[in-house]
Amino acid sequence: MEIKITDVNFKQEVLESELPVLVDFYAEWCGPCQMLAPTIESIAKEYEGKIKVCKTNIDEASDTAAKYEVMSIPTLVVFDNGKIVGKSIGAVSETEIANMIKPYIKEGK
Repeated sequence: MEIKITDVNFKQEVLESELPVLVDFYAEWCGPCQMLAPTIESIAKEYEGKIKVCKTNIDEASDTAAKYEVMSIPTLVVFDNGKIVGKSIGAVSETEIANMIKPYIKEGK
């Protein structure tokens, strides 16, 4: 399940998460973002309970986008224990996303 992130809930949902978090910074008007959306949804289903997948609309959460220096979209950022551990800019494959998050998935979950 994907969680919608705003400037208000970013700290609670991402920085304080016990699970690693994949954050998709996107915009409704962004073509590559729309192309990436089904891939993000697939990752969310495949890794449910192992990572948290969040979507952040940069038009609605501009403070958060600015704080994390999101200059181009889509931008994917992996957080673990509140820290950035991976970042990817542009539309990427499901395999590339999986390779970004796998090192942070805790075994036994």
